[in-house]
Amino acid sequence: MPLPAGALISTHVPAGLPAKSDETCDPLPSLRPDDADPAERVPRIRQRGRLIVGLDQGSNLFSFRDPASGQLTGFDVDLAREIAEDIFGDPRQVEFRSLTSSNRLAALENDQVDVVIRSMSITCERRKRVTFSVPYFQAYQRVLAVRGSGITDIEDLEGRRVCVAAGTTSASRLWSAMERITVLSVNTWADCLVAIQQNQVDAITTDDAILVGITAQDPYLEIVGPQLDAEPYGVGIAKSTPGNNTDGLVRQVNSTLERIRADGTWNRMYSRWLSGLGPSPGMPVPKYVPEEPR
Repeated sequence: MPLPAGALISTHVPAGLPAKSDETCDPLPSLRPDDADPAERVPRIRQRGRLIVGLDQGSNLFSFRDPASGQLTGFDVDLAREIAEDIFGDPRQVEFRSLTSSNRLAALENDQVDVVIRSMSITCERRKRVTFSVPYFQAYQRVLAVRGSGITDIEDLEGRRVCVAAGTTSASRLWSAMERITVLSVNTWADCLVAIQQNQVDAITTDDAILVGITAQDPYLEIVGPQLDAEPYGVGIAKSTPGNNTDGLVRQVNSTLERIRADGTWNRMYSRWLSGLGPSPGMPVPKYVPEEPR
């Protein structure tokens, strides 16, 4: 069977995958919400009349097209609509643009989207290029394999064929942990599902929240082994430039996250989409950058 479009098979670290991050900073603190209203925080977005959101279209449970309606739906889509609701008073004032894991940072840097909500882990390496909201979800890297395959932990991937999405933290950590491994890097996690179903790979590794969405589509697959590295998801936002101060947008997004954490909306979103992970852990407690009182 042909490989997914854009797939790359490697037994060494290719240029398209990020190097292992040196997590010497604390990447999680973000700007605290202030008392300003949306017209003051995000005047450009308000004037445009819609929030432009970059996301995936093939990440089951987070952002995918409903097969019946054809509409984008999922946890990340719901979050985008909550942010739009707080900016405009209408959750429908959103424009969605499809991004891959490997082009989502460039989309922010090139002003193609206002925010990226694409199960994107907050890391020190990524903070060199973009900024983030506080974490809205805490995932953990795990391994997915075919039931009865004999793969029970990440150590069992040595010498095997493993699928990852290009440009992800899962990819870089896999290279750093294994000496002998063949990696199939693809554009989307949906491509990984097809690859394992067609016996082109032996396993998939990424965040448990994404793997739950994959197993929901194939009962012959299972998540194995313990939780590995923590993966705090944040809303990606461009860094401020002289012509585009994004601090107000960061505070606006964090204001929405504070609200949905306090009023129960986050737990309802979790119950709707992610209950396969177990009882709701609650949204991560936010950490804010220390600031002088105004």
